Amino acid sequence: MDGTLLNSQKEITRRVRSAIVAAQQQGVQVVLASGRALGGMAATIDELGLNSDEQYVLTHNASLIMKYGCKTVLRSKTLSGKDMIDLCELANKSGVYIHAYSTKQGLITPKHNKYSDEEATTNNIAVKEIDFKSLDPDEEILKVMFIDEPERLTAAIKQLPVSLYKKYTIAQSTPNFLEFMHKDSGKGMGVAALATHLGLESNQVVCVGDAGNDLDMIKFAGLGVAMGNATDEIKAVANYTTASNDDDGVAHVFEKFVLTAS
Repeated sequence: MDGTLLNSQKEITRRVRSAIVAAQQQGVQVVLASGRALGGMAATIDELGLNSDEQYVLTHNASLIMKYGCKTVLRSKTLSGKDMIDLCELANKSGVYIHAYSTKQGLITPKHNKYSDEEATTNNIAVKEIDFKSLDPDEEILKVMFIDEPERLTAAIKQLPVSLYKKYTIAQSTPNFLEFMHKDSGKGMGVAALATHLGLESNQVVCVGDAGNDLDMIKFAGLGVAMGNATDEIKAVANYTTASNDDDGVAHVFEKFVLTAS
């Protein structure tokens, strides 16, 4: 959504909306895959008419995949409270803030900060300040995020043990956010799982994105598309680069590759 479907004003332009509606009318399955929680996606899903019992959504970077209308869970990959506690200790040592999404408690953080407030606003949920050491070691955590100013986060990333990359799926979704997920999570694996569920091969899938958490799904897709405003890393693996999110880049993809092929 952010940096791809939505423009810099966090809006869907008329051209993008029209292209997506036209694709659905031609029988194309359109699915939003976002690092956002469901609450931060709901208004956009409703605006685009992607809200029936037979339409899917990938939230928390595909840690959770569900049918939107009936909320039937297709796939869920979670971390544990123990993971959360361990990562909190690492964040403290690295001097960055941290928050996480608990399936029971929602957005939680051990220390109030502006980044968690922004996350709460974006996802239309409250943020709770709790002592992470009090978490049940078996509590289900959808994802953990290191959050801070880009220079602080960059310094923290440089200090990450190599072993963490074997234990978790790690992706930087924005200059301020570094996300930790279950090793079998991430948009690439999520899109692949949904494609299998729908009986589709990768060459029947188009994925569009702009940031590090989009990398694997763009690699998976038969047609992986980078936004004009995408990072160089994304552009390097994409099959095609479209216009930016402020220049109807998503609409251009639908018009060029989807609507003309139907």
